Amino acid sequence: HELTDLPQDVWQYLKDNKFFAMIIKKEYGGLEFSAFAQSCVLQKLTSKSTLLSSIVGVPNSLGPGELLQHYGTKEQKDHYLPRLASGQEIPCFALTSPEAGSDASSIPDYGVVCKGQWNGEEVVGVSLTWNKRYITLAPVATVLGLAFKLQDPDGLIGDNKEPGITCALIPTDTPGVEIGRRHFPLNVPFQNGPTRGKDIFVPLDYIIGGPDMAGQGWRMLVECLSVGRAITLPSNSAGGIKMIAVATGAYSRIRRQFRLPIGKMEGVEESLAKLAGYAYSSDAAVSMSTGAVDLGEKPSVVSAIIKYHLTEQMRDATIHAMDVLGGKGIMLGPNNYLGRGYQGAPIAITVEGANIL
Repeated sequence: HELTDLPQDVWQYLKDNKFFAMIIKKEYGGLEFSAFAQSCVLQKLTSKSTLLSSIVGVPNSLGPGELLQHYGTKEQKDHYLPRLASGQEIPCFALTSPEAGSDASSIPDYGVVCKGQWNGEEVVGVSLTWNKRYITLAPVATVLGLAFKLQDPDGLIGDNKEPGITCALIPTDTPGVEIGRRHFPLNVPFQNGPTRGKDIFVPLDYIIGGPDMAGQGWRMLVECLSVGRAITLPSNSAGGIKMIAVATGAYSRIRRQFRLPIGKMEGVEESLAKLAGYAYSSDAAVSMSTGAVDLGEKPSVVSAIIKYHLTEQMRDATIHAMDVLGGKGIMLGPNNYLGRGYQGAPIAITVEGANIL
């Protein structure tokens, strides 16, 4: 919290040891972990730092890496995947806008197929305009995955004048790409911020999958989101719950009031029982959801249900643990393992589809 970021040596360690390459195939320099293995890594990271697991989780969830592997052209894969695997490129994915949160299909951001100048030649490309916010890793990203609605009024790439939602990869050093003031979500200092662009011309081969995938963005997002949502947020929640259960249970044995450990008091026992139950149920849920992904399923309904319940359990677990810790949980400092997690619990509740909806 002094840096409001990970230390640079930790960033370098994550890159050197391919923490951002868990989903990338070995042929491109990645680790090609199973969904279950990825979940185990995220749970361990969460037990140490929610900041750490958030930063590692995003590139291994819905984003350029996942979309490229499923839909990218050979040229796109050969260029980006090795660079993503090595940490040379840091990706983010820009979907949320001020007008479109959980209702992602209503994004107002658009791209118009037109002719323009690129490297001194006139080519057919897309003029992009967007305004996105709440984009994790945007402040440090080198490549921006962008979702927008594609229009082709002159029929330059086909008969359909409104192809619809499309995904493209935009290097963040492209002239005109703006990264706004960094957000600071509830005192959890992971890199998050807005991005904007107006009338930025890029060639058609910036579309993920090339022109053939124009208008296929919604299908791409739904298929990949169901996979990511079955792994990242549930795993982070399960890892946090397990850590809270272990640490709070241990604390309740050594903290004494009225000449006995507080863990022997019925009110505290009730909270500890909740924590134990959540630890077992969250572990079972994540094992099931990641197992489904490893079998080749795209469990959209299951992943939504599990995301809802495990993030809610995580929030409830922090409340029960805070009740047990009392003053030790309230006073922030290096020995308070709960305070920042308690503050940041609504983040997981809100992202990738607000639970209340």
